[in-house]
Amino acid sequence: MHKGMDQIQHHVRTFLQASGSHGFDHTARVTRLCRSIGIREGADMAILIPAALFHDIARPLEEETGIPHEEQGAEMAEAYLRSIQYPGDMIHSICHAIRVHRYSLGIAPETPEAEILSDADKLDAMGATGIARTFMQAGEEASGIPGAVAHFHLKLLKLKNRMYTETAREMAEERHAFLVDFLRELEHEESGD
Repeated sequence: MHKGMDQIQHHVRTFLQASGSHGFDHTARVTRLCRSIGIREGADMAILIPAALFHDIARPLEEETGIPHEEQGAEMAEAYLRSIQYPGDMIHSICHAIRVHRYSLGIAPETPEAEILSDADKLDAMGATGIARTFMQAGEEASGIPGAVAHFHLKLLKLKNRMYTETAREMAEERHAFLVDFLRELEHEESGD
């Protein structure tokens, strides 16, 4: 990783706990997915990777302040990137990607890098990792298995059809199939049949 990216990663890590449904481990996976998708899609990595590293930096603060993490995160990213003299012409694009990454906003990304970040974030909510994160979140919220199952239906099963890039659409197929199989088995076991 580029020296500047190491510095950014270290900074972000000070704000995010090591694990949890939206901890630094999630950020690291999203960053790896961005790198993989970005290479195939021809993205500008100097925009994409900082956006991935910063995308959830304000997640812990959102719970305290109520300020949407994508807005506060973009502001935090801009302030930090300016403080390390990151190329100014890239900061706007980085902040745009952070502001529009959230699935529930329904705001269309305007750059390839923003599309890739949104796709990578959604992909991390799918497949085996997505299942693990869903149950972590259900534990954090004390909603149990019923809360996790509701999350599958409200969000996870819809993600496959919300990908922007061809690379992510391909990756989503397998992860979606795994979600469907898991949910079918879970519902079968829960029904006592």
